[in-house]
Amino acid sequence: MKYATLGELMLRLSTPGNQVYVQATSFDVNYGGGEANVAVSLANYGCDACFLSKIPTNDIGQSAVNSLRQYGVDTSRILRGGDRLGIYFLQTGASMRASKVIYDRAHSAIAEAKPEEFDFDELLEGVEWLHISGITPALSANAAEVTKLALMKAKEKGITTSFDLNFRSKLWTKEQAQACMVPLMKYVDYAIGNEEDAQNCLGFHLEGDVTSGKLDVEKYEAMLKALCKQYGFKGAATSLRESKSASWNGWAGALVKDGQFYLSKHYEINPIVDRVGGGDSFSAGLIYGLTHYEDPSDAINFAVAASALKQTIPGDYNHVGLKEVEVLMGGDASGRVQR
Repeated sequence: MKYATLGELMLRLSTPGNQVYVQATSFDVNYGGGEANVAVSLANYGCDACFLSKIPTNDIGQSAVNSLRQYGVDTSRILRGGDRLGIYFLQTGASMRASKVIYDRAHSAIAEAKPEEFDFDELLEGVEWLHISGITPALSANAAEVTKLALMKAKEKGITTSFDLNFRSKLWTKEQAQACMVPLMKYVDYAIGNEEDAQNCLGFHLEGDVTSGKLDVEKYEAMLKALCKQYGFKGAATSLRESKSASWNGWAGALVKDGQFYLSKHYEINPIVDRVGGGDSFSAGLIYGLTHYEDPSDAINFAVAASALKQTIPGDYNHVGLKEVEVLMGGDASGRVQR
C-alpha cells in the first residue's frame, strides 16, 4: 500500500537544551513539518510513503530532501524550484514556562507554488492513502487551492483521505480557516483534531478547559460523533492531552469509527523531551493502525503509544520503529535498558 502526504518541509532552528531565545548563541538544526513528519513515521514502520511538496533547488533545500531520504521516504515526486525553504525557530519550554515558536516561512517555495504545477493525476499514481493537514492551506491562497485540488483528485481516484485540522493562529484567523476548510471536509474520509482545532477550523464548540489538567471524555465522544454525522466522515479521532506543565502531560486518544467510540490507554509523559511533532506522530500512528489492524481499538492504541514515544525524542521526526510501539502497546512502559 502506498501512502502520500502533501505539505511544507521546513528548516527548524531550536535553542540548545532549554535556553530561551535571548540566551542562545547557536541553534540546533533539524528539518520537519506536519505532513513530512507523518511520512517519516510511516516509512519507519516499513510503509511505502512518499512526500509531495515544492522545495528549492539549493543546498538547504537538498539537505531537507536528504533528511527524508535517509529514513526511506520516497522523494521522487517532490517538485523543485522556488526561492526559499520555510524556517521556524523553537524555544523549548520547561515546567510552567511554555515553548515558543517563531515562523519565518512567508514566500516559501510551497507557498508561492502555482496550482497548475501539480499534476495530481501523476503525483497520486498508485497512491491508496493521502494525508494533509490544515497547516498547508493556511500558507497562502495558492497552497489552499493546491490542497483542494489534491483532495478532489483523491476523491475522484477512490483514494482514502485523512485530514489533520491543525489550526495555527500565527498563520490565519479562525474565520479564514473556517471559510477555507469547511468546504474541504466533503473530500475527507478521516478527520483528526483536538477540541481547539474543531472549534477554530469547523466552528464546533466543546465545553471544558484543556489547561485544567482534567478531561471530560464524554464530551470528546459527543464531538467526534457530531463531526462524523455532519460531514459524513468514516472516522474522526483526537489526542487527549492533559497539560499539567510544559514538561509533564497526560496523554491518551479517542476514535469514532462506524459510529463506535474507542478510548485508548493513558500515559503519563514526564519529562517531555520535545512535544513538537507529537500530533503528527499521532496521525501517522492512526493511519498505520487503521490500515494494519482489524480492531479500531488497536488502531487508536497504536497511535497513542507512537505519539507518546515521539515526545521523548528531540526533533520533529518520530524515530521509533514498529516493534518499539507494539511493545509499549503491550503494556511495557518500564523504560528498562534493552540488552
